[in-house]
Amino acid sequence: MPKPYPQEFREDVVRVARNRGPGVTVEQVAADFGVHAMTLWKWMRRADIDDGVKPGTTSQESAELREARRRIKLLEQENEVLRRAAAYLSQANLPKRIYPLVKELAGDGVPVTVACRVLKLARQPYYRWLDEPVCDATLEAAYRAHTLFAAHRDDPEFGYRFLADEARDAGAGMADRTAWRICRDNQWWSVFGKKRGRTKKAPVHDDLVNRAFTATGPNQLWLTDITEHATGEGKLYLCAVKDVFSNRIVGYSIDAQMKSRLAVTALHNAVARRQDVAGCILHSDRGSQFRSRKFVQALGRHQMTGSIGRVGAAGDNAAMESFFSLLQKNVLDRRTWATREELRIAIVTWIERTYHRRRRQTALGRLTPVEYETVMTTPAFQAA
Repeated sequence: MPKPYPQEFREDVVRVARNRGPGVTVEQVAADFGVHAMTLWKWMRRADIDDGVKPGTTSQESAELREARRRIKLLEQENEVLRRAAAYLSQANLPKRIYPLVKELAGDGVPVTVACRVLKLARQPYYRWLDEPVCDATLEAAYRAHTLFAAHRDDPEFGYRFLADEARDAGAGMADRTAWRICRDNQWWSVFGKKRGRTKKAPVHDDLVNRAFTATGPNQLWLTDITEHATGEGKLYLCAVKDVFSNRIVGYSIDAQMKSRLAVTALHNAVARRQDVAGCILHSDRGSQFRSRKFVQALGRHQMTGSIGRVGAAGDNAAMESFFSLLQKNVLDRRTWATREELRIAIVTWIERTYHRRRRQTALGRLTPVEYETVMTTPAFQAA
């Protein structure tokens, strides 16, 4: 089953359809963006409902309703945990230990995550207890660690002496030296204290491309970069992802701010449209957005491999720079843009209508990127 189109892509198509010129039909706009006309009509109807033009349940209201139902279920589970805990601890003939209760609740359908959160327990020691029930000494040490962690989480500026005071008030007796040892082992230091150990550097990948911008099939090598352009309302930033095989822009994201979220969203949009991306190499420059923890984690979730060029070497990502050069000449520098919305519509229209489906490229045998993928790949690899 194909994945749904990215939300940002839907909004862009609706913008273009709403701002289409005289004589341009919705069906023509749908064909330019490679979607079915009925699908575009549904997107426009949903957008009218969200904007209050037509009656109906908005997307936000639907999301709020789903969140409310999820929250109600979660509250019911938390209430069940508290009710069972009160009954469990009131029985004098049972040991005052919580892990057996968590196990009983899990057997009754209450997630371990919910039970541990309500009872203020860490899950990892619980799972270790399931594998091998611990002795009293180990359990007492775990309880001390739980208490210190709870105090550190509530007041991260406290040092180990203050944390020990908080733990003793909570009933976990220990010496200051014991609290220091536990905090040292778990790296629970005060945010105002001196740095401990080596400072971790931002993750940086090796250059796996070495300016060899070639690929024998789709989803083998992608390139990405960020460009900006000024409007009357301020700058607008575009992060695009390009498949070297067909030179197609498989994903992009446009925003008023150049944060790591811009690069992560562009990557997610590309994966949503291409799907089978495991093992794909994504090459970029050394921008902070592409070295951020969120972006590296996104690559890991999609089983992709990162690649980064050298410092100050624009040629290491020349194939992506050539696309931005075309965009600069054909769209950005053609006129003065009063609003970000106006420029956004122009960018997505040129990418989806002109660059993908009308601009023939010599490197592709005088075919467009969409035509080249249709001819050179099987339907299973074609874009959504």
